[in-house]
Amino acid sequence: MFHLVTDYAADLKREFNGYGPTALRKDFLSGITVAAVALPLALAFGVGSGADAAAGLITAIISAFIISALSGASFQISGPTGAMTAILVPLAARYGLDTLFAASLLAGLMLILAGLFRLGNLVYFLPSPVISGFTSGIAIIIALGQAGNLFGVTLTGNNALERVASMVQRGVTPNWYSLAIGLFVIVLMMLWPVKLGARVPGSLAAVITVTVLSAVFELPVQTVGAIPQTLIHTNRLTLTSLLQMEPEVILLPAVSIAVLCMIESLLCGAAAGRMKGERMNADRELVAQGVGNLLLPFFGGVPATAAIARTSVAIKSGCQSRLTGIIQGVVLLLSMFLLSPLMSQIPMAALAGVLMVTAWRMNEWESIRYLCIHKFKGGISKFVITMLTTVLFDLTIAIAVGVLFSIAIFVIHISNLQISVSELDSKRLELPTEASRHIQVVYITGAVFFGSLEQLETGLAQADADVLILSMRGVPFIDTSAVAFLLDYCQEQQNKGVTILFSSIQPTVKDMLDRAGITDVVGSDSYYFNAKDAILSHLQE
Repeated sequence: MFHLVTDYAADLKREFNGYGPTALRKDFLSGITVAAVALPLALAFGVGSGADAAAGLITAIISAFIISALSGASFQISGPTGAMTAILVPLAARYGLDTLFAASLLAGLMLILAGLFRLGNLVYFLPSPVISGFTSGIAIIIALGQAGNLFGVTLTGNNALERVASMVQRGVTPNWYSLAIGLFVIVLMMLWPVKLGARVPGSLAAVITVTVLSAVFELPVQTVGAIPQTLIHTNRLTLTSLLQMEPEVILLPAVSIAVLCMIESLLCGAAAGRMKGERMNADRELVAQGVGNLLLPFFGGVPATAAIARTSVAIKSGCQSRLTGIIQGVVLLLSMFLLSPLMSQIPMAALAGVLMVTAWRMNEWESIRYLCIHKFKGGISKFVITMLTTVLFDLTIAIAVGVLFSIAIFVIHISNLQISVSELDSKRLELPTEASRHIQVVYITGAVFFGSLEQLETGLAQADADVLILSMRGVPFIDTSAVAFLLDYCQEQQNKGVTILFSSIQPTVKDMLDRAGITDVVGSDSYYFNAKDAILSHLQE
């Protein structure tokens, strides 16, 4: 705990060293720009999470003040995200908002503990195809989950697949006005010029346009509804409702929220850090996310995480410090008080269109294209399995399945041991044919462990000479099962009168052989830099 406090103080001192009016102006303009991007997304993600638009806005504001202030980097912008909605929608539908809030609270505690125990680097052990797979799976869930709002109909079901299936089975007639609004937002956002988007976000322009048109022509479409001008939502976590919660009900959702928050926040920080040339403190970022998600339920906000879209906008618009995030929060707070009447008239179909485009852009298309072009079958299989598992089950199971599948592929790959038995080339070594006829070199390449023992035994069985030189330059690792087998093999060969020598051995492997007692059997003078040195030394003897 103490190290996080001291690191935080040191980072703040470094961050604001030489900070002046010019830097403040850049942070101010950057904060306004990010707020323009965040406003329609916050409303959309609030609705998409199973709560309401006000909950999304409250989440964005509280996150801006708390998480930005405590963040492990100067550039992180947090708030409600599309990825998080994929977890929250089925949770809210099945258990209600009180359970969602309680799960967020527990997830916040988990994140704080993860930061305190320095688990921030664990996320980097996730293979990139697995990350791409569940990101695409989440994108599919978001898109399917907005089908009802896009078509202007009410759907039933505990998850996105069930709701879409119910629409198909019932043959629901869409509200054509809602569908037109949603499609207009999608097309406008996709065609919005990049240069213009740096000043006016396409999502904001699209939402404002359709809101004005809908109000002027009084279109019969569902709107966001009244947005309270307060940070304390009527639907929020209370101590009474918290005490009534059953821990076993909220445990699995809380784990899913915590895992997603960890992955999304840390990967966002890593990517954005490269953009700005600044390294993020991963452990402190987890604590910041934990504190934010711990407090958000008491305001009526949904779980938050770092958002790469808003973070990249902050960096590109000149972010100098964490004040960018805080200024963004101030702008959003003013919007709540000043623009609530306008925001209440936003068509739900417009927010559905925003989420549809967000879902499309969530896919890591460059990574997917790379896997397909280069025909990396292992990576493609990891991606597909994780994506399907995410859609059909939930994020926690998807991550577990993706990681276990990756481990299985890795074990199969490294267990492919290559062994070749080579007769000496007397002419190349300038040796008498008679002198080298009784010597063989066994070249071993790959990890030698329990999974490759059968291949090791089969390969060594091919050797038949008075002197065997085991060349192990290509062996990076050897486990206890393998050294136990080699010990028996060396003793057996010595009993037959065969001399065993080792060459090109790695220090870690040599240490394992020493500890296993193999060195005691073959002698400490049986190790050589390479096979040639071993041959010449033996012949001289």
